Amino acid sequence: MEVELFTEGDVLYAAMLASIKCACRFVRMESYIFAGDEIGWEFAVALAERAQAGVDVRLHLDAAGAFGESTPPLVQYVLQRGVQVQWFHRWNWLRPLRYNRRNHRKLLVVDDQLAYVGGFNIHRESSRRLYGETRWRDTHASISGVLVLDAVGLFDAFWRGQHRWAPTHGGGSSLISNHTSTCRHRIRCLYSEAFSGAREHIYLTTPYFVPDLLMQQRLMMAARRGVDVQLLVPLRNDVPLVRWAARAFYAALIAAGVRVYEYQPRMLHAKTITIDGQWAALGTANFDYRSFFLNYELVLAVDEPGVCTLLERQFIDDLSQSLAVTAGSWARRRWPQRLLECVGWIARRWL
Repeated sequence: MEVELFTEGDVLYAAMLASIKCACRFVRMESYIFAGDEIGWEFAVALAERAQAGVDVRLHLDAAGAFGESTPPLVQYVLQRGVQVQWFHRWNWLRPLRYNRRNHRKLLVVDDQLAYVGGFNIHRESSRRLYGETRWRDTHASISGVLVLDAVGLFDAFWRGQHRWAPTHGGGSSLISNHTSTCRHRIRCLYSEAFSGAREHIYLTTPYFVPDLLMQQRLMMAARRGVDVQLLVPLRNDVPLVRWAARAFYAALIAAGVRVYEYQPRMLHAKTITIDGQWAALGTANFDYRSFFLNYELVLAVDEPGVCTLLERQFIDDLSQSLAVTAGSWARRRWPQRLLECVGWIARRWL
């Protein structure tokens, strides 16, 4: 298996569009956000062109994440040109609770040759060319080899409504979905096992840090047994309540020896984990209740040292643009901030 990492949206989008334009048989694409902006229209035109050329093109969009004022015209455009489109969990008055469970996966598969998975949505906020220096910081990967067939299977099963289908590939590197027929919370179990087995270090990057008790304990237990546990979260994100909830966990983590850093320059949207330089994970799953228990997510787990090294280098580079949260500074925070943390902690299960 070959893995290429992307941390710049413009580079990723160019690669994805080039892959789409070279498709001969099929294109499978799903995204949480598929905006009707400049980036979204570039993809719409590329998908429509391939469909008109006779390629089987399927686009699976989340009804909450991808819906916006300018998205319907884009979807109508691709439909009129032969692209097959499905919306995941549109609002239904008879089944209102299912609207809370979203398809948060981001996946592109072209023929049987190449697949893309990671945290990037399709929107201008991730483009330096369009959004400038404050573009979102994210991580994505392209993969080739045997896992591409697993990616095809994951997309096709989800398209058919088989949301618990999982690949049978048993190698060290794998694509993991979180709701399977054998495990209701597969990604959470995967991370729990990985943290328990860590011996040297755990580097965790997440934009939304709202762990349940088990995951919080796994990180604290690792730190207490001497593992270098470092957590990187954004100083600011697009959901303030989540930031307040995340900060409610800082004191206990720091007391246990976890080192916490807040990324300063821009919105941090990457979701990556590296452990001991031997195992890594990246994908769509945040470190929160929604990703662990509700949403449908997709994670690429790899045991290739070269990929781990690249992700660790990126982590260290991100730390150079971050500030450490120390026990002393955290103890001096004012009461309005403490009050907001309480509000976030109370609402943590719904974030």
